[in-house]
Amino acid sequence: MLEEAIAKHELRRGGAPPARAKGVVLLIHGRGATAESMLPLADVIAMPDLCYVAPQAEGYTWYPQSFMAPTASNEPYLSAALARIAAIIADILDAGMAPEKLSIIGFSQGACLASETVLRNPKAYGFIGVLSGGAIGPPGTSRDYAGSLDGAKVFLGCSDHDPHIPLTRVKETSGLFMKMGAHVTERIYKGSSHGINDDEIGHVRAGLAPLTA
Repeated sequence: MLEEAIAKHELRRGGAPPARAKGVVLLIHGRGATAESMLPLADVIAMPDLCYVAPQAEGYTWYPQSFMAPTASNEPYLSAALARIAAIIADILDAGMAPEKLSIIGFSQGACLASETVLRNPKAYGFIGVLSGGAIGPPGTSRDYAGSLDGAKVFLGCSDHDPHIPLTRVKETSGLFMKMGAHVTERIYKGSSHGINDDEIGHVRAGLAPLTA
């Protein structure tokens, strides 16, 4: 049961009750934020047939250093965070939710965690939203991911001068998703801040629309 998976992982929830939800949107918060801070996206997206769930990072951060830092400097927290998100996804799917009815959306540090988790656990997800983020690891990290995203829709949005997210990593991540068989839309916003803008919300709505069918 989806409700049991939500309770098991102590996920904060918004939108449709699990019993009548047509799809699930997993929202992953950024550094220093909370699960609750992601749930207002449900009101902005305005798709009430979807169930929105969000995990809370211990100490309000998923891992201590930049996502571009040497991997060892983020351990053991990074491995624990990746395992936790992968377990949440697995339990949602085991509860009977089809991959194409599951969306994973993250912002900032949460977008990095979402990207890396999806690349390591590829399926034909309904929609992946990477809002100011990218794959985790320092330059030169081996990217020998196995499996296929099998046509999953992916959206990446980021400022052209984001202080936390190098543009080269956004583009590298887009390429990784495409290599694994995803349909990728990338938008780079000139002069934008480190945040979520209206155009990104529009792309998120479009990506989530098939989940409500």
